Amino acid sequence: MSARNMALATLLGAALAGARPAVASPVPTATALAFADGRAGQSLDGRWHVIVDPYDNGLVDYRGKPRPHGYFEDAEPRARGELVEYDFSRSPELDVPGDWNTQRPDLLYYEGALWYERRFDRAAMAGGRTFLQFGAAAQRATVWLNGQRLGDHEGGFTPFALEVTGKLRARGNSLVVRVDNSRRADALPAVNTDWWNYGGLTRGVRLVETPPAFIRDARLQLARGDAGRLVGFVRVDGARGPTKVTVEIPEARVAETVTTDAAGWGAFAFPAAVTLWSPEAPKLYDVSFTAGGDRVRDRIGFRTLGTRGTELLLNGKPVFLRGISLHAEALGRGGRATTAADAEALLGLARELGCNFVRLAHYPHGEEMTRAADRLGLLVWSEIPVYWTIAWSNPETLVSARRQLAEEIARDANRASVILWSVGNETPVGDARTAFLRTLVADARAADPTRLVTAALEHRYVDARTVTLDDPLGDDLDVLGLNEYVGWYDGPPGKCDTLTWRSPYGKPIVVSEFGADAKAGLHADPLTRFSEEHQASVYRHQLAMLRRIPGLVGLSPWILVDFRSPRRPLPGIQDGWNRKGLVANDGTKKQAFTVLRDAYRDFAQRPPLPPPSPPAPPSTPVPARR
Repeated sequence: MSARNMALATLLGAALAGARPAVASPVPTATALAFADGRAGQSLDGRWHVIVDPYDNGLVDYRGKPRPHGYFEDAEPRARGELVEYDFSRSPELDVPGDWNTQRPDLLYYEGALWYERRFDRAAMAGGRTFLQFGAAAQRATVWLNGQRLGDHEGGFTPFALEVTGKLRARGNSLVVRVDNSRRADALPAVNTDWWNYGGLTRGVRLVETPPAFIRDARLQLARGDAGRLVGFVRVDGARGPTKVTVEIPEARVAETVTTDAAGWGAFAFPAAVTLWSPEAPKLYDVSFTAGGDRVRDRIGFRTLGTRGTELLLNGKPVFLRGISLHAEALGRGGRATTAADAEALLGLARELGCNFVRLAHYPHGEEMTRAADRLGLLVWSEIPVYWTIAWSNPETLVSARRQLAEEIARDANRASVILWSVGNETPVGDARTAFLRTLVADARAADPTRLVTAALEHRYVDARTVTLDDPLGDDLDVLGLNEYVGWYDGPPGKCDTLTWRSPYGKPIVVSEFGADAKAGLHADPLTRFSEEHQASVYRHQLAMLRRIPGLVGLSPWILVDFRSPRRPLPGIQDGWNRKGLVANDGTKKQAFTVLRDAYRDFAQRPPLPPPSPPAPPSTPVPARR
């Protein structure tokens, strides 16, 4: 590598590795292993024994003191007369991965502690290291192996790993995990959300074996705005001094080597000619990283991102995001989406709708989803659960948000589909909130300078017919997200025809939410709430209005499929479901699905129009807020 490239690699690699912003970003306490699924090891997915523990009896005694012999010991009576008041071996079972709420009717609304237990055999790899990797545990987890506490993790949507080298038995290992999904005002998400608070080991659990020194993480992407230069870094865990690492892309005839520093970290920056990944042609390359006796592989696509005024650029050309929002709920089966088939079903519906973009709301979805998006050619907005009102002034809440953002980026930094990191959704403007979010924006840019940063913002009426997006966070974002519900929470559908939208920032705008509820099969006139005709009418008026927004570069209406929400109790209509889906949970398509599909065919051919002359004043000038 030339001296110039070496210097560039150092600068770019430092940024990609997480150069410190004004406030140092916290290091996750149980950092996940990249490439875990491709390593030797053992899946622990399947049936686990469980104990439901609403009083936390397995952890504390009746006076609230730590219990010295809790459920984590997975104990059995050692002599006649010994009292042990639990028995995992005779307790019910649940599937892992999976949420507990939809596996047992009595647990649908359960919030609290639940203990998982699994016995397994595993001979340790001679001379190597072993880790337990959890795909996600909602929302907080504590892990014990053979009665020994290994560690904790908070954040229900990102992976974490704990080292168990030297702690495994050849036979009869006891793995116990206490998972708690209690809502807390200082947590992320907080106490009030418009989605279901699924609890449990919702993603896979795996024993992972590595050499003594192994590649813990490696990233490789095109430099922002430069289609001819690949940048990235590698981190070798257990390195004893400088280590040579080689990155290879055989199809692109790339074979580059870097020597890490003594701590095992090294940066890449080198020219390469690659076919660019795009929604029309989602090209993926086999990429390998080799360090000593360790070799890991990934499938990576390469594309560039940028902005130019109010344009969003993909591979140097303006792109319009024909999108849809979705929750990670399994189509048909319900509950948390856990498998590649779940992801393919949801994203397949998005493709049928004509989408080239999905907003994965309101938390990091499973890795199956972003990998499927890579294969299918769907651009992705990914976000963390900084949602509505949280404890903006609580330092621990900020630490949690920063950790979840760091873990999200670490997991998906090699996914070509991911173009936007979102740091918040519908957060109320205030000094503490804006400072909180600005810290996250700085963290995202430091950890990943190849992507763009956004947030879903709210808006303000200047007068009866003029709406502006003037959130102070707009100065800090690359792309502005805009949530609005004209025609549902804000006046009748016809109000859309009267409004003019403004933005002072001169930046690209994605309308990240709009929509209306409809129960599939309920038919009436277009002004009757919850009818398919009303929802379709809202979409028609909205789409005509949105074409007039200056700087509009994309849409992600709310939402692809109906999803569970305890905020939606209307009998016979909602019954605990948010009905804003274009598709019912059983797969039935509503009329608005066709309206949006047809509009996206038109949007693909005609860009949004400049704003027309000001319309007439609305008949309902005061918006009805949620």
